[in-house]
Amino acid sequence: MAEQESEAAKASAGNGEVSSNGTAATTDDQTVQTTENAVDPQQQQPPQPAPNAWQVIKGVLFRIFVIWAISSWFRRGPSTPDPNTPAGAPRVPSRNLFPKDTLMDLYVYLSQDEVFADFNNTEALFWFHRDLVYGDWTIGEKGDGCYETYKELDIPESVQQNGSLYMHVYFTKSGFHPDPKRKGQYRRLATVHSTRMLNKFKRRKFMKTKNLLTGETEADPEVIKRAESHGPVEIISHWHPNLTINMVDDHTAWVKGSVPPPLDQHVKFDAVSGDYYPIVYFNDYWNLQKDHFPINDTLTTLPLRLSYCPLSLWRWQLYAAQNARSPWNFLPDDTYEQSDDDQDSVKVALLETNPYLLGLTIVVSIVHSIFEFLAFKNDIQFWNSRQSLEGLSVRSIIFGVFQSLVVLLYILDNETNFVVQVSVFIGLLIDLWKITKVMDVKLDRENKIAGVFPRLVFKDKSTYVQSSTKIYDDMAFRYLSWLLYPLFGCYAIYSLLYVEHKGWYSWVLSMLYGFLLTFGFITMTPQLFINYKMKSVAHLPWRMLTYKALNTFIDDLFAFVIKMPMMYRIGCLRDDVVFFVYLYQRWIYRVDPNRFNEFGTSGVERVPDVTETADPALAAAITDKAEGEKKND
Repeated sequence: MAEQESEAAKASAGNGEVSSNGTAATTDDQTVQTTENAVDPQQQQPPQPAPNAWQVIKGVLFRIFVIWAISSWFRRGPSTPDPNTPAGAPRVPSRNLFPKDTLMDLYVYLSQDEVFADFNNTEALFWFHRDLVYGDWTIGEKGDGCYETYKELDIPESVQQNGSLYMHVYFTKSGFHPDPKRKGQYRRLATVHSTRMLNKFKRRKFMKTKNLLTGETEADPEVIKRAESHGPVEIISHWHPNLTINMVDDHTAWVKGSVPPPLDQHVKFDAVSGDYYPIVYFNDYWNLQKDHFPINDTLTTLPLRLSYCPLSLWRWQLYAAQNARSPWNFLPDDTYEQSDDDQDSVKVALLETNPYLLGLTIVVSIVHSIFEFLAFKNDIQFWNSRQSLEGLSVRSIIFGVFQSLVVLLYILDNETNFVVQVSVFIGLLIDLWKITKVMDVKLDRENKIAGVFPRLVFKDKSTYVQSSTKIYDDMAFRYLSWLLYPLFGCYAIYSLLYVEHKGWYSWVLSMLYGFLLTFGFITMTPQLFINYKMKSVAHLPWRMLTYKALNTFIDDLFAFVIKMPMMYRIGCLRDDVVFFVYLYQRWIYRVDPNRFNEFGTSGVERVPDVTETADPALAAAITDKAEGEKKND
């Protein structure tokens, strides 16, 4: 599901710039829209299913598990020190260069240079704090070990033009200075240094859309000019006013080369002594993407609030695991940005959701995942072992392939999240596999396409043609077409008149996708019609349907508990109505023990006909005996 929870930042009046989440612009007859947020209602694409908290949490937990598994496989360090190293010496545990309760001084410098050396520039010194106590959780303004400072920064011209601004943080033991040029005041083992770029570069993508009939657009002319000058993708520097500097309170005897990932990226060892420096961690986990704002010419100052706090080892491990991305280096940068938006939804849920409801959400999410797996497993088992198609709607299976194909093409055209693309593609493959189970698929090598490629031939199976199921199935879809075709035509005209698109191809996809999203549930009704005509439901995969129904009920629960669009709630409710009709049919069409089920078995043991016995003499004797009994009667 596409995430739609990010909020638009306010547009700058001077240059027509909008936020990274807002509506952006167009060329003379084309509208340009950002892909990250909703636009004007008349310019919106067909509605997409809205996400809810438990779905987002479930997806992120799954990604965390995959990240952990991949990192454990590809980046495993040696579990024990190797005593036979090339140097001939075993690896020994190291210690923290800053013992517990060490007095420290904090220096924070701001510079446009990634490597800082201008220690004599007093304007570069943003924050200086003397006599911090390493690992003391009782000091500070509120008694929690934290200190804070706030200033308004003058923006350098280069930073306004998408330049970078770096923060250089130095912790030194009390009495020492971070400047290496100061003899007697600098000591390498008494100085901890870390650098962080304060601004963040984000991509703003523009999709050029227009009304296909009139060629007009409702975009702001200023935004149109900016889109023309910067092209379809613009890199914009963004700013967030809050950042926390954490000093990890850790004295673990780490062994160099054996620190587990992703912690090994932060533990720095001294090359000479072999000991490690205190871990300085820049914590921006609770900085939401929607709170970033673009840096442009209209701004004169930038607010910056820095906090210093100690951090426990286990909490640091949680933050480091959340921000670990190295196993996904093969994915494009866009995927990382989409992942940030997904994590934003989790953070908002953690911050704003009632703790009891949040706990219930996590538990139900796990149950939902189990039901999804069981539904998938039973669906595969049902179609893999199915011998007869009597009572099953084959046309619905074929239409399901069409639906999956439309959804896949639509999300590819709209550059949806990579994980969503993969899941939809796998679903399409499964639907294609079902075609081989409900139809005879063969290669016609005699009548080749263009005389080169063999032709695929699809033929209905005999168990489907010879039964009354095919007649009922065709009849159901014929009745259904009387309703769907007018609705489809009206929706296509509405989409063409009132919705802007990138082109005719995008119009076809968005129109089909929106129509299937709104009226797709109607395609479940042919199976109801077949059940009604056959007065039986024994042929249905009830296990799979039950698991899917339970998931639908869970969707209903959260659709009405958690704030979400009314159309999504209606979509959950209509699926329930169809399933309740299935349950009603199961109740009125009672189970007949003599009827064969989908596995070819019945509830009673069949008594073989004596005339079918293998011994002719025995059959004749039984027949003669029966005739003699009739005479006596």
